[in-house]
Amino acid sequence: MRRVSNPDHQAEDAGGKAAARDALLRAHYDEFRKVAGRVLNGDAAVLQIQPTDLAHEAVIRLSGLDRLDFKGRTHFLSLSARVMRQILIDEIRRMRAAKRQPPPVSTQLPPELGAQSVDLEDLDRALSKLETVAPEYARLVDQRYFAGLTLEEIAEIEEISLATVKRQWRAARAWLVAEIGPR
Repeated sequence: MRRVSNPDHQAEDAGGKAAARDALLRAHYDEFRKVAGRVLNGDAAVLQIQPTDLAHEAVIRLSGLDRLDFKGRTHFLSLSARVMRQILIDEIRRMRAAKRQPPPVSTQLPPELGAQSVDLEDLDRALSKLETVAPEYARLVDQRYFAGLTLEEIAEIEEISLATVKRQWRAARAWLVAEIGPR
């Protein structure tokens, strides 16, 4: 016999997830702003976006998602960093579409990635390319670099061993250095 789902239960379930998401946003708002500051990485003046504005825009986008599924605080912050990075890329593209050439928006890579300044759009293109080749590596870079998570936190989120995360991080770093390293 086929089971028919009750729409009332679906609405309750959706309402419960929305309430959980909203509670998580409130509970971790300060961390959310820190992630926004890390994603902006000193480019607030260039893009005319402050960390608070970026955090609020990300909250709005995340609140609009019906099927937001996260495994806890660190996973949520990782997702948030990805949304914030996309907001910045969208803003750069919007400026271009308005025939206003945006000033170059660069980000400083950490020492393990060569400690160089890289154009944010170039980094986004490289991460998009990495996502087609090895999605788990691209996700790892988002979590480590943009969300600022430790390798231990990433291992917990991804439910894999720390040794695997370390191995993937080495491979992702090598790939990115080869892709966007010094020319």
